[in-house]
Amino acid sequence: MRSNVYIETYGCQMNVADSELVMGILKNSGYEITKDINNADVVLMNTCSIRENAEQRIYGRLGNFKNLKTGKSNLVVGILGCMAERLRKDLIEEKKIVDIVIGPDEYRKLPEFISVAINGEKGIGVQLSRTETYDDIIPYREDGLQAWISVMRGCDKFCTFCVVPFTRGRERSRALDSIVNEVKQLSEREFREVTLLGQNVNSYLDGNNDFADLLAAAASVDKKIRIRFTTSHPQDLSDKLLYTIAEYPNICNYIHLPVQSGSNRVLQLMNRTYTIEHYLKLIEKAKQIIPGVSFSTDIISGFPTETYEDHLMTLEVMRQVKYDGAYMFKYSAREGTKAYKMGDDVPEDVKTKRLQEIIDLQQQISSEKNQQLVGMEEIILVEGVSRKSDNFLAGRTDTNKVAIVPLDEKIKTGDYVRIKINKATSATLFGDIIEIIDAGENGLALTA
Repeated sequence: MRSNVYIETYGCQMNVADSELVMGILKNSGYEITKDINNADVVLMNTCSIRENAEQRIYGRLGNFKNLKTGKSNLVVGILGCMAERLRKDLIEEKKIVDIVIGPDEYRKLPEFISVAINGEKGIGVQLSRTETYDDIIPYREDGLQAWISVMRGCDKFCTFCVVPFTRGRERSRALDSIVNEVKQLSEREFREVTLLGQNVNSYLDGNNDFADLLAAAASVDKKIRIRFTTSHPQDLSDKLLYTIAEYPNICNYIHLPVQSGSNRVLQLMNRTYTIEHYLKLIEKAKQIIPGVSFSTDIISGFPTETYEDHLMTLEVMRQVKYDGAYMFKYSAREGTKAYKMGDDVPEDVKTKRLQEIIDLQQQISSEKNQQLVGMEEIILVEGVSRKSDNFLAGRTDTNKVAIVPLDEKIKTGDYVRIKINKATSATLFGDIIEIIDAGENGLALTA
């Protein structure tokens, strides 16, 4: 009798990709994947340690699993991912409900650890690797439109606020051919969007092939597939990469480029290895090379020693760049990082106030940018029925903006549709359908 495995995924797209990797490993070992936790023999949580509240959510969820295990004594509970590596002792010894703890580089051993746990033993596998890329593992994906492919693992940047180098190890890249083959498989299954993932994809290197080469190779597989990527580090954003984005119509004109702070002093404390002046030159160069390029970013409010003047510098950078969107957070001290030793000296209420000012400004900027699109044409990839109404369809522009259009029986999920924008909010575009676009064998220019 095959055992059923249920997986919950927390955190970023890289964790989503890792969960698919884990499911691929388990399927190859004879396990079945279930979406019903009550039918599960094994319950796994793929975790995130980037911010403290992410860890607290996991601890809270473990309380629910305790009740589940009370009614099913042979249930195996496992913690995977970043939190597993960081808090292995606490999870096994203090939270006795946890049977196995597996870090990001030990997923191959998961079937073995589950077998051990079924026999009543605890299992810990959290050794970090300098070579593991899971190149030979085919992730388990259900049919769909969008897929995420991890092209590299780990990070060498050692930003002082970040636990990733300690939880995911050092940088190592997958072979270009294996990634291209994965894109080919997705093309055969009629996926329409692929996002290449790495903690810093700009550092990708396979022999003489850099990330621009990989991006070009992925885009050449199927011109009907949109190619996205994340995340970029400003230090490594090359001219070659920008020209590659501009050259291929199916590489989306969208760059996520974390700035974190507008203050050079704070950036130095963060070990971000660039200045604001360098960052802004990159933005201007990208705008010149890639017409219509859009940017999103990450911003941290309340980093240790941040002054009000530092905060104002961040707001000024936002006004200059005019990001289309941003992920905005209060600083969260993570034990083991260099910033942790700096002391979390910005009061919580000050962090909250500054963060709200950042959010308010970004909403204003996003609204203004979207209003400029009213009356313009865009091409969207239809993702399905709108979450808010069955009378509308939802899709995204290549610049990653959500667009809503009226339901049309001729349009199906996965179609490219040209629309005219008639209304906009800070988060959403609304439009009328002009035409369905036949991608054909030669693909299409995925911008209007």
